[in-house]
This record gives sequence, structure tokens and C-alpha cells, in this order.
Amino acid sequence: MVNVVSIKFKDAGRMYYFDPNSLNLSIGDRVIVESAGGLSLGTVCEDIHEVPDEKVVKELKKVLRVATDKDFKQIEENNKKAENAFKICERKISEHNLEMKLVSVDYSFDGSKITFFFTADGRVDFRELVKDLVSQFHARIELHQIGVRDEARMLGGLGICGRPYCCKQFLNDFEPVSIKMAKEQGLSLNPTKISGSCGRLMCCLKYEQNSYDELMKITPNVGSTVKANGEICSVIDANLITGNLIVKPKSEDAVPFKTNRRDVKIISRGKKSKENDEKAEICRFVNDVLQN
Repeated sequence: MVNVVSIKFKDAGRMYYFDPNSLNLSIGDRVIVESAGGLSLGTVCEDIHEVPDEKVVKELKKVLRVATDKDFKQIEENNKKAENAFKICERKISEHNLEMKLVSVDYSFDGSKITFFFTADGRVDFRELVKDLVSQFHARIELHQIGVRDEARMLGGLGICGRPYCCKQFLNDFEPVSIKMAKEQGLSLNPTKISGSCGRLMCCLKYEQNSYDELMKITPNVGSTVKANGEICSVIDANLITGNLIVKPKSEDAVPFKTNRRDVKIISRGKKSKENDEKAEICRFVNDVLQN
């Protein structure tokens, strides 16, 4: 077992293990650590604890110290430099007629490296741009192309729910989301209603999907044959959330009635109808549109 402390560098981002270096650290402490890119400012998100040796992939970097007023002043100066670097880089991009959109600029703690994050529809030849930036800032320059979801995470904003983006607040990683989730949850397949501000399917479609998966296992779908009130019936409507079913006995003059999944016995699951096939085709089409 190894003693570690968990540290994040951004509010919504991965946490990394570091050697606490015999320091007395608590959750929320701002600390200066050694990282792959040099010195960095991070936040303690888990107290010092033990983890199995196999969870530590590489040699642990050390926490050097709890951040001081001088460190915070340095960060503030770096942020001001980053704002200036953003303006300069935008001007250089325009001068080189590059089809790319600058999203954010990040200064390393010691100012030795500047990272520029951008989005673009395809590959961009930015070699001449890098040369200009190196001569301008006399520092190590890195350009990283990111996706639209990463752009939303960096810039932040409000979703259609009126709350700040989940990716900006607490999501550590982007999990796969599919149009099938929206269909199974009974949502509109209108792209404008199930897409986030980034133009991709909303991450929150994933939140309840496990519950829907479990409910679908115990709820007969439309077209299923069930035994209800001692009669063989067909399911003509089903509500996954409440479990309520509308079933119709097999006899021609029978009247449909309401029941619940807990009160029926499933005899056979319904087969896909032509209408369901058409809906599936629509789902695939909408999914292609959203992913491209």
C-alpha cells in the first residue's frame, strides 16, 4: 500500500495521485506540485489515504508546499499574460489565414510553457504560427486541437435546463451517449431538444439510462402477450416509469383495461413492428447528423 493525496488541477477534471511528502494536507488546500509540465497549482480533493501499489502507474510526483500568497500572485500574473497571449494569437491566426478557432490559453506556473487550445474542422498546418509565437513569447509553445465538448467545458455556460454545464461543474470524463437512450427514455428525437450547446447529444441522457435498462427488463413492451386478470392479453401501451400497462384481451369484443406490470405474467415479448423499424431508422439518421 502507498500513501497518496488526490489532487485536481481544474474544477471539472481528473484527479491525480501525488506523494503528500509528509505535509499535513486537507481537502480544499491549494498546493504546488511537480507535474509532467513543471510546477503546477492544484487543489486537494481527497485526504491522504492508502491505495494498492498497482494503482500507482508511475513514480509519484511530490507535493512541494501549500500555496503561498506569492504563488497566488504569480497565478494572477499568469492569467493576465494568458489574456494578452490570447489576443496576440488570434491576430497571428488571422494573419496566417488559418481556419481554426482559438478557445483558451494556459500558462504553466513558471511561465516556461504556453499551451493554446483550439478547435478546427480538420487538420491545420500551424507550423509557421508556432514559429511566430515562439519569437513573440520566448517560451515553449504547444497547440492542442480539442473537440466541441472540450470547448464547452473550458468556456462554460448555461444549458437548456438553466443550470451551468455539467462538464464544467463535475463531469470528469465524457461518457458515450447515443440516440437510442433518448428513444428508450421516451424523449423527442428532435436534435434541437436532445442536443447540448456543444451540438452533441446531452450528457445527462446517460444519468438515468441504467434505471431505464433495468425497467425495460421487467416491463413488457408494446405487442407483448401477457396474462392479466386470468386472461391472455396483448399490451397496447406501456409506461416504463409507473409500470402501468394498457392491455387488450384476445377476444374481438373485449375492452382494453389498465393494469400494472407487477400484476401480469409475461408470456412472450412483442416483435418489432414496421413502425418500430421506421423509428429505429430515424434514430440512426438523427444519430449520424448529431455525430457529424
